[in-house]
Amino acid sequence: MPRVIVAEDDVQLMRALQINLQVREYTVVQATDGESALRLASTFKPDVIVLDLGLPDMSGVEVIKVIRSWSRVPILVLSARHMSEDKVRALDAGADDYVTKPFSMDELLARLRAATRRRQDSAGAEAPAAVTTDEFTIDLVAKKVHREGRTVRLTPTEWHLLEMLVARPGRLVSQRQLLREVWGPAFEENTNYLRVYMAQLRRKLEADPARPRYLITEPGMGYRFEP
Repeated sequence: MPRVIVAEDDVQLMRALQINLQVREYTVVQATDGESALRLASTFKPDVIVLDLGLPDMSGVEVIKVIRSWSRVPILVLSARHMSEDKVRALDAGADDYVTKPFSMDELLARLRAATRRRQDSAGAEAPAAVTTDEFTIDLVAKKVHREGRTVRLTPTEWHLLEMLVARPGRLVSQRQLLREVWGPAFEENTNYLRVYMAQLRRKLEADPARPRYLITEPGMGYRFEP
């Protein structure tokens, strides 16, 4: 049974989450503030953490940063904050995904399943030598991409972007993280660079670049690779 910490100070929402998760055979423990969430994260050994950003004693971003200093456990953020800056801060701190309140329980459960599945798939597994989709194959060792029997020519920058996304399948990678890793810290605000290069990658890899299947944009937040 997957083990979940729910860190949320809204009693009604906490109860609803607990009921829905337990019905689906999750083991759930509750935390109503940041301090107890951190304590449970170190003792309960969860498979995933559901974390509200607006905890009473400390910000959810602070909680994420502390957990990320010693654990890679998936963290799914819940928040009533709609500003993209809040989402970016949480993702930059190390959150894996972000759901804005109010949300559908089906969406939350789907994202939890994806997070726990990725954790199970990665536990003790070596990084794959290649990633294959219906449209193309990425050879991570040779640093080449093949599509329809031909090698796709990528620039070093295009390859670096693709490699970062493919290394985190299904996970949202923030704009700042991509810009910092590919172009350097001085370019963290140059989001137009990402738009240009992601458009180039889609033209080379997607069957329909206007409706991408694999290289997905999360507006104002970042990008994800969906295998």
